[in-house]
Amino acid sequence: STLFPYTTLFRSVECSNEDDWELLLRQEEDWIKATVDSILIHKPDLVITEKGLSDLAQHFFVRAGVTALRRLRKSDNNRVARACGARIVHRVEEITEDCVGKDAGLYEVKKIGDEYHSFIVDCKEPKACSIILRGGSKDVLNEIERNLHDAMNVARNVYKEPLICPGGGATEMAVAHQLIKRSNTIEPKLRLPYRAVASALEV
Repeated sequence: STLFPYTTLFRSVECSNEDDWELLLRQEEDWIKATVDSILIHKPDLVITEKGLSDLAQHFFVRAGVTALRRLRKSDNNRVARACGARIVHRVEEITEDCVGKDAGLYEVKKIGDEYHSFIVDCKEPKACSIILRGGSKDVLNEIERNLHDAMNVARNVYKEPLICPGGGATEMAVAHQLIKRSNTIEPKLRLPYRAVASALEV
């Protein structure tokens, strides 16, 4: 499920002494703890939010043995929800038992190159996935990404409509090959037209 960041609202007041500040900070801490506790009731292992998350909230999560990820892009968050069978919520009060994704197998963090990446793997019925591309330079990486998009589009087209003619002259070469093969089975006088058409297709 997704946790929106806490927002503290208060009117600007003049604090005359340290006790007023301590009271304000204590009220904020109590509110954060109550918000975290309302999430921990559902016993999650991982909490993801698209927005920010305070250090204090993270402290409460870690103390409860829960990992909290913050500032995940909306598109990535949607993919994670689809892979885990979760439902994104916008307020803590909206969390119900069916919002919690229970189809994820393992959450792990790996270091690739100089950066750490989070992985959610071994999902029961994943409806989304991520592909990590690596390249020596930004130009190489852009070219790899473009080639990947082309390959995925080809795979999608073949899956949706198997009756596709391959390009690059492959169809013409296949027809020419069959014509040559056929010409070898008939009498020599009728062989020439077959081979002429086959030769034209090869050109």
